[in-house]
Amino acid sequence: MKISISEDKNSLGSAAAGHAARTLRKALQEQEHARLIAATGTSQFEFLDVLTSTPGIDWSCVEMFHLDEYLGLPITHPASFRKYLLERLINKTQIRNYHLLNGEGGPSEVALRIGKELSAAPIDVAFVGIGENGHLAFNDPPADFQVEVPYIVVELDETCRRQQVNEGWFATLADVPKRAISMTVRQILKSKEIIAVVPDIRKAQAVKACLQGEISPMLPASILRQHANATLYLDKDSASLLDAQTVAGL
Repeated sequence: MKISISEDKNSLGSAAAGHAARTLRKALQEQEHARLIAATGTSQFEFLDVLTSTPGIDWSCVEMFHLDEYLGLPITHPASFRKYLLERLINKTQIRNYHLLNGEGGPSEVALRIGKELSAAPIDVAFVGIGENGHLAFNDPPADFQVEVPYIVVELDETCRRQQVNEGWFATLADVPKRAISMTVRQILKSKEIIAVVPDIRKAQAVKACLQGEISPMLPASILRQHANATLYLDKDSASLLDAQTVAGL
């Protein structure tokens, strides 16, 4: 895994967006369509702002898949990931071919149906983040590294749910759904390329654990170290707890 450390989250967003744009342009030069997986959350704000305004990407030829979504949350709720992606990616780029996870109906049917679409062809690039508890998508610790299906219904742990409150998406912990649909770890790792965007001091402990600890289901995002073409974008804050040896090896 490659690691890039930027001065702040704005320069991180620009660096990661430039990388993502190059990947998408290259895919579209080599094939008729590009397929991507999009992450959500406050960590992706600057990245998506720059990416969606970057010229030279034919978004009409891009197919987008959704990493995860809460169960039972209407699309009108401020924390809805469908709402987030519509406002911050789909409407800005006019992507026509996209697959959003509807957590308001039957989650097993949604997971199966969109999972079939996802599995129909390779994914060119996945945009991901890392949670404060080290989660990857909504795969909280201990994550299932073995399940093969593209999407599963998961239980969200309290640390994950508190993060959502602290980021301002919900007023209280009781408001945060306890279950979600999540892309599985194995499915994420099937992507040809992974771009992980992880700014903010709140992520520093998780970054340190995932880079310097064992690769373990207790640190779900640590598995990214095994991907042949993954790049982790950090800022000075999220990289602040890394030891000198790790930084020197970057």
